[in-house]
Amino acid sequence: MQINLLGPMEVIDDGVQVRIPGEKLRSILAALSLSVGRSVSRSELIDELWGEEPPNSAENSLHGHIARLRRVLVAHGGKAALRNVIQTSPTGYVLELTEEDVDASRLLHLVARAEAASAHNNPKGAVDLLTEAVSLWRGPALIDAGNGMICQVAYTQLEEVRLGAYERLFDIRLRLDQPRAVIPGLEQLHARYPLHERFCEQLITALYLSGRQADALNTYHRTREYLSQHLGLQPGHGLRDRFQDILRQSPHLSISGAGEEVIRIS
Repeated sequence: MQINLLGPMEVIDDGVQVRIPGEKLRSILAALSLSVGRSVSRSELIDELWGEEPPNSAENSLHGHIARLRRVLVAHGGKAALRNVIQTSPTGYVLELTEEDVDASRLLHLVARAEAASAHNNPKGAVDLLTEAVSLWRGPALIDAGNGMICQVAYTQLEEVRLGAYERLFDIRLRLDQPRAVIPGLEQLHARYPLHERFCEQLITALYLSGRQADALNTYHRTREYLSQHLGLQPGHGLRDRFQDILRQSPHLSISGAGEEVIRIS
């Protein structure tokens, strides 16, 4: 079984998608998937479903939701394996799958492997791993899994990992002399996250290295104006220093015409 959380929830078994009806069932399955192989306590699941004001019948209701979720999984094909996917532990419930069966866990493993590849002077391997990692995203993580604390915290953490993976990917590709290839993806990310200065810094670098100095400077000035209008702030040191490098045509930046596969933003 494969459980995908990086977008609308998908549960896939033998190539067939299993529909999980109802937000509470999806919330339970998401919370268990985020701690795959480890017990999630009943109190944590009750908090996830009802927050600070659970009903008096919360524990019985949770038991009923778990039973229904098990029935949904079994109804997919009545397989013994699916019947035992959700196990009862002394304190709560355990999803008996491996971390490779959950896309959020695979994302973290891929990013960690990419960092190791980069540390061992294997930038091409790091690019491949990071490209695979960001390709797992199909939309906002956990978008249909409710507003419980477990899912909200995980959403924030996964989004940070996602943006960090893109930053690292574009950094490496710029060092590999592939500025033209990263411009479309950086333009999309800069438009989507206009206050995220690192993407602007990378974008103006890529534009300059592709022979588009005027576009690089214009992008910087638009970002500075946006930051001033919306936050009353000036760009940070990293972005200002890169702007000055481009103005001076600093020798540690070199014009390039290299091109590779374009990164698509999900």
